Amino acid sequence: MANVKIVGNALPNIPWQDRRVESELPVWRHSENPVIDRNPAKGVARIFNSAVAPYGDKFVGVFRAETINGRPHLRMGWSEDALNWDINDNPIDFIDEDGKEYNPLYAYDPRLVKVEGEYYIIWCTDFYGASIGVAKTVDFKTFVRLENPFLPFNRNGVLFPRKINGNFVMLSRPSDSGHTPFGDIFLSESPDFVHWGKHRHVMSKGGDGWWQNVKIGGGPAPIETSEGWLMFYHGVTGTCNGFVYSMGAAILDLDDPSKVKYRAKNFVLTPEKWYEERGFVPNVIFPCATLQDADTGRIAIYYGAADTYVGIAYTTIDEIVSYVKENHEDVADDKENGKL
Repeated sequence: MANVKIVGNALPNIPWQDRRVESELPVWRHSENPVIDRNPAKGVARIFNSAVAPYGDKFVGVFRAETINGRPHLRMGWSEDALNWDINDNPIDFIDEDGKEYNPLYAYDPRLVKVEGEYYIIWCTDFYGASIGVAKTVDFKTFVRLENPFLPFNRNGVLFPRKINGNFVMLSRPSDSGHTPFGDIFLSESPDFVHWGKHRHVMSKGGDGWWQNVKIGGGPAPIETSEGWLMFYHGVTGTCNGFVYSMGAAILDLDDPSKVKYRAKNFVLTPEKWYEERGFVPNVIFPCATLQDADTGRIAIYYGAADTYVGIAYTTIDEIVSYVKENHEDVADDKENGKL
């Protein structure tokens, strides 16, 4: 039994492998990575940066799929074990709230979060520039696309899995129209998923570790624990050979998640394996989803590798929380509530 408690349901059938000696880091890789390889479905060259969730006694996935002409879109898939996926042949078909067709020009980097009985898909879309798209479903048959919550330019929309103080809460990273060479994590609140405000700064890039000195962005939906909201995120550094994306971890305040309680100064996973170092975009680890079992404290983390593959990594709630607290550093005004 874990000492730190995950607030949530038992999910004993998530993928799991016991720790193997890889490094001193608290996260270790699935030994049969990548779990989704190249050319995984009809007309699809690559799947990566994708989301999964439990649904009934199975698992559902919303995948970033890039066609053989390079255009990204979202596809659904199903799995009995969350490792082997049956991916649909066609993109998700969205309608608006009046039932009319409402498909995005492109869609990438989805997150999938259940809040109060409805599943929300959040992705990067085109709204006169990169912005955040949102849709909801209850049955994964009908997908109702909602109005864009924020103005361009913005990316990495990540919804918390429950309302906080009566409001939906979403993380995002305001950006520009290019491959953003900057970025901090912010949050916004909404009582109804229409009106968004109470914008707060959450976390700054930087700190002593150069691995996150260019930009940071939210990853999977934060996990509610007895210590606070556990948030995995990506941090980016610049090298003479381009950007490198690594995975970091932090713990946010339960009642005011704009306040950072603890933040690990070191990454918890960085590109080291061939499928992370070599691909369409080299040297990328981009976490987008987790599955967690509240009874055992086990966590499976799904991440995009080199913009080409899907990998899985593992940790336990005790190991990751202990690591974050033991390696904590204060960065800029992380501990403030982000309201200037």
